[in-house]
Amino acid sequence: MYEKRNDEATSDTLVHPLKLLTRAQFAALGGDAVAYVRCVHGDILSAMVKDAEFESDTDYQLVMSADGKPLLVTDTEDAALEWLGEQNLGLATLH
Repeated sequence: MYEKRNDEATSDTLVHPLKLLTRAQFAALGGDAVAYVRCVHGDILSAMVKDAEFESDTDYQLVMSADGKPLLVTDTEDAALEWLGEQNLGLATLH
């Protein structure tokens, strides 16, 4: 059944249905109730967040809401997960 709903899947590779959602569709799933954590390089963060400076050669953990709002930037995954544990958010895992 999973493969029948997955038009882009081949016999060798399955694509998770959440990866096929548009940004608007993903946001509609949870809005401000769902978040995800993504590892982001410092130079990319500096371009995204104009009011802050980040070490360009450092990887950071970026917590984003499903509707695309940045919620937290930290230097460790543990800190991001600890913060999420204190919030009333569901966590979507991305692979």
